[in-house]
Amino acid sequence: MSRAGRSVRDLLPSRADVDLRPRTLRSDLLAGITVGVVALPLALAFGVSAGVGPGPGLVTAVVAGIVAAVFGGSRVQVSGPTGAMAVVLAPIVAQHGPAAVPLVAILAGVVVLLAGVTRLGRVVTFIPWPVVEGFTAGIAAIIFLQQVPAALGVTGAVGGNPLRVAVDSAVAAFGDGPTVLWTLGTVALVAVVMLALPRLAPALPASLVAVVLATVVAQLVGAPVARIGALPDSLPLPSVPHLDAGMLRSLIGPAVAVAALAAIESLLSARVAAAMPSPAPAGRRGATGSATVPDDATHRYDPDRELVGQGLASIASGAFGGMPATGAIARTAVNVRAGARTRLAAVVHAVVILGVIYLATGPVSAIPLAALSGVLMVTAVRMVSVSTLRAVLTSTRADAVVLVVTAVVTVAVDLIEAVQIGLLVAAFFALRSVAKAAAVHREPLPGPARPGDEHIALYRLDGAMFFGAADRIHAQIRDDQDALVVVLRLSHLRLVDATGAHALGELVADLERSGVTVLVKGIQPAHLPVLTRVGVLDELRHEKHLFENLPPAIEHARSHVARAQAGAGAMTRPPAPAAVAAPGNALNG
Repeated sequence: MSRAGRSVRDLLPSRADVDLRPRTLRSDLLAGITVGVVALPLALAFGVSAGVGPGPGLVTAVVAGIVAAVFGGSRVQVSGPTGAMAVVLAPIVAQHGPAAVPLVAILAGVVVLLAGVTRLGRVVTFIPWPVVEGFTAGIAAIIFLQQVPAALGVTGAVGGNPLRVAVDSAVAAFGDGPTVLWTLGTVALVAVVMLALPRLAPALPASLVAVVLATVVAQLVGAPVARIGALPDSLPLPSVPHLDAGMLRSLIGPAVAVAALAAIESLLSARVAAAMPSPAPAGRRGATGSATVPDDATHRYDPDRELVGQGLASIASGAFGGMPATGAIARTAVNVRAGARTRLAAVVHAVVILGVIYLATGPVSAIPLAALSGVLMVTAVRMVSVSTLRAVLTSTRADAVVLVVTAVVTVAVDLIEAVQIGLLVAAFFALRSVAKAAAVHREPLPGPARPGDEHIALYRLDGAMFFGAADRIHAQIRDDQDALVVVLRLSHLRLVDATGAHALGELVADLERSGVTVLVKGIQPAHLPVLTRVGVLDELRHEKHLFENLPPAIEHARSHVARAQAGAGAMTRPPAPAAVAAPGNALNG
């Protein structure tokens, strides 16, 4: 098979994805049921939070959950609607209406699919840790703020800056005491159950128990709180959303932003899952009796195939009237901890939610919206790890700034811009650190001292000669007033860019114009092309002023100083040579 054929095959499902051995099958079924129960209230809540209603949230969990499980690059990833995606979709719904969301899902899915086919999956590994944590903290803050209107019983407060909407909702709810008390009481009940139940009965799904309890109480006492309302009792038939040129132009920008978020969140989720240990199957404990087993092939993931799977999942979800899908970190973690071994677990999770659509829409329609708000508020708080934030904030000042800037821009401006700005700030601090690591050292001449050595300056350039360090190195060498000959040792340079090479050329030219002879020693082969193209070597007085080793360079410098002190006039510059040392000379001393 050709390389192209193997490349395409690697992105498609294979026989190795399936493992139907009894022990593995049992683990996957139990894990899938567990995740389905956990995912049900979240699917409802994220649909409502995005402004499209609970139905599309359920459809996305089912359709995208199955497609991503089959075609994705992780065996344990669980996909569906997420809080981050709801945050991005809310302003799109406010501007274009709920009908635009399926089209955005299809367009974004195509972009993510193309990213996977073109092998862009490993780009996520270049996102720094502080950017990821700042982004996560900002998302958590937005999810929490977006639930304030529903938690206060205020309707119609969608779109716009989430902080401003939350404040406006609080002001609007101030005069409606009874309704506010009922909705806040529902949120408080859900929060208490979700926080306390894991300590009392860890095996029970806290979010589902909380929602059921809040619904039962609201029904029994006749609480005047808004409910979910009518839900679809079956999956809609797939169709292509209406599309015209004007709508396409207006939605292509939001679709690209949604695609970027879907790719980043899905790959981050898969990467987190890859580092999680799996519970050991019953009867199979480690040598120390541990209840977990080390990472194995179950956790490994293919980032490019993951993008292909997520792209197809969003396309399929949009065709059924759903939302864009991503890998869900929280549900994926539950899946791994519940013992999932293969993709079957994620498929079972989707089938569980499908069963709810066909068999239990009546009871689900009675769930108070405030109960879903309580679920999301607790979920948002749990997204933020205080210990992780403390670790980043206390590590270095640069990392703390990157985290805070990313989080603030996420809440105040936009999620995708937050990642971009976070990357720019992180890159600035990284370049500044590299520039600080660049240094120039004046070294003593090797061997016994000789008369005239005080007029020879030997400099060793370390680190990186690039735009962040070039001017400082230039100034330090140029300020040496006693030298008649300057020897530049370049063998310790790790990086030379065009700006650094240009600055080095200007340094050589300035020294030569002031009557100082420059000798260059130890240009690495990797740096020789850029130094040659920029013209650094053309500035040398003679091609013989290029050396591979230090002793010949020092002897040559001493001969120059001796002739200058003898008044021989040898320090005057002859005409520039027609050629310089050819790149084939291995100047790597």
